[in-house]
This record gives sequence, structure tokens and C-alpha cells, in this order.
Amino acid sequence: MQSPPPDPLGDCLRNWEDLQQDFQGIQETHRLYRLKLEELTKLQANCTNSITRQKKRLQELALVLKKCRPSLPSESMEAAQELENQMKERQGLFFDMEAYLPKKNGLYLSLVLGNVNVTLLSKQAKFAYKDEYEKFKLYLTIILIVISFTCRFLLNSRVTDAAFNFLLVWYYCTLTIRESILINNGSRIKGWWVFHHYVSTFLSGVMLTWPDGLMYQKFRNQFLSFSMYQSFVQFLQYYYQSGCLYRLRALGERHTMDLTVEGFQSWMWRGLTFLLPFLFFGHVSHTGCPHPPVGCPPLARPPLSTTLTEQTLCPLQFWQLFNALTLFNLARDPECKEWQVSQGSGRDGCAGGPI
Repeated sequence: MQSPPPDPLGDCLRNWEDLQQDFQGIQETHRLYRLKLEELTKLQANCTNSITRQKKRLQELALVLKKCRPSLPSESMEAAQELENQMKERQGLFFDMEAYLPKKNGLYLSLVLGNVNVTLLSKQAKFAYKDEYEKFKLYLTIILIVISFTCRFLLNSRVTDAAFNFLLVWYYCTLTIRESILINNGSRIKGWWVFHHYVSTFLSGVMLTWPDGLMYQKFRNQFLSFSMYQSFVQFLQYYYQSGCLYRLRALGERHTMDLTVEGFQSWMWRGLTFLLPFLFFGHVSHTGCPHPPVGCPPLARPPLSTTLTEQTLCPLQFWQLFNALTLFNLARDPECKEWQVSQGSGRDGCAGGPI
């Protein structure tokens, strides 16, 4: 008995019927998704408005408490202090809540991205973005080590130098954008850290536009050596701080959105031995500085809240100060005609140069 001849058209029609049934399910799922999305938008607006009203009332209450506190009897001081502590705790809770609510972008993000909502809605998405930011820094640090080494010891070309400086400009511009997005999503990045990257972007642009000549060649090797050493220290810091942050998050002492520039506690000095030779290379011991810069306390007595980055900025500032003095002397040279020399000496001395 012969089998019936194949019916390609019939098979296509049956497949189409199956697709039609699946499509109806997709349409219903999409309809529900849009309804939930509208509900979510309304809930976000209501929550944002409620938090704004609460914060305004808290500010008014804090002013009233501050005015009446001097006239309070001694037996009421404990209750007033307890109230202040509760108000501070409430502010922290609002900070965590606002990390999951859309917010208006700051000036920098508005100029770069416009009025785009960059708030991520889930913990998983926030942590994934933070983790990707950390990997971006790590990979670019390794690339900067390789390129700076190549320019310093293997190639002496203004073209490769320009490519290296262009990479620095792009790197710091990208960091400032990503850090602004992380701040919008609840990451507690220090303001001085972001500002330092703004200045580093400018200084990298100065190096990029510096034309080849006698002054440039006098400073070139020193700058490349500094960049290579600085990137190597950052590479060591990343692995050290990432391990510290992992332990702190496991203990519940740090926020999940904290970065490797944060999270340094005093007990971590026990594991810092391998970093010290690199941090103090070419630098007189910071404990002997009579007037240490703000944010860089003596190494012998690190406060509990001091970050490792704040501790290591000061040792590296010796080399950065040397860069500024070198540029200052070059700017006084009668043969110096480039404006980049004076700009680099002033800003490098104030901000510490691109790191």
C-alpha cells in the first residue's frame, strides 16, 4: 500500500495555526505587561511624591527641634537625641528607596544623555551594572599598563603617544558617565572621587593636544613612567579591595552598590603588606608629613571609615607633586611656547594629575 503523497501546503497551514494560537497568548501577555507598566508608573509617581513630602516635613521638624533644643530641660535631652537618631535613620531609608525610583538626571548626565531615565529597577540589574563597571576599570587598567610600557620603552612616536592620551580621555569620560549612572542607582561614590575624574579628563586632553617638541620630550618619559606605575598600583588595589568588599558585604557591613574605591576598614591593614612597597615607592613616609592633605590621615592611625583609595592617594601625590614641579620649571624655560605646560603644572599640582 502506497503512502499518501506529501502535502507541503497542509504542513504550512497547520504550522500557521499553531503560530496563531501562540500569538494570541503573546498578545494577552503583552496587554497585561502594558497594564502593569502603567500601574508601575503610577506607583513610582505616588511613592516619589510621598517621599518628597516626608523629607520636607522632616526638614521642618529638624529646624523646630534645633531651635527648641537649647531650652529643653535635662531630662528631655535624651528623648530629643533619640528623635534625632530616628530622623537620621529615616533619611537613610529614603536614600535606599529612591535608588529604585526614577529621578531627574544631574547636569552632567542631562548634557550627555538628555532626559533619559537611567534608574535600574531590580537589585540584579543594579549589581550587574556595578560589576560591569568594575570589570571595565580592570580591563582598561591592564590595557593602559601595556600601552604606557610600550610607549615608554619600545616606541617613541607622537602618534602612539597621542593614541595613549586619547585612550585616557575616553576612559575618564566614560568613567564619569558610568559613575553618574551608579550614583543615580544608589551607589555611594564620593563626590571628590568623581570630581577627580573630571579633572583627569581635562589633564588627559591637555596631554593629547601638546605638540611634539623640546618641552614635550623633556616631560614625556616622566609622564609615561608615572602612568605605568599608577595603573599598576590601581591593578593591585582592585584585587585587594574587591576581596575586602566581598567580606564586608557578606557580613552585612557594606551596601551591595559600594565600589572598590570604598569599603576599607582598619582591620584590613593585616592584609595590606604586599601593597606597601608599591605605595611608598619614591615617597617619604606619609607619617612624617607635617600637614597631610585633606582625606589622607596618618597611616599609623587609620580611621574606621577611611577608604583604601584615600590612603593611597597621599603616597602617590609625591610623584604627582614632582610632575607639577617639573612642568613648572619647564614653563619658566625661555624656550617654552606651549600653553599646555603652564596648564598642566597648575592643575596637576592642585588635583594630582590623571590617575
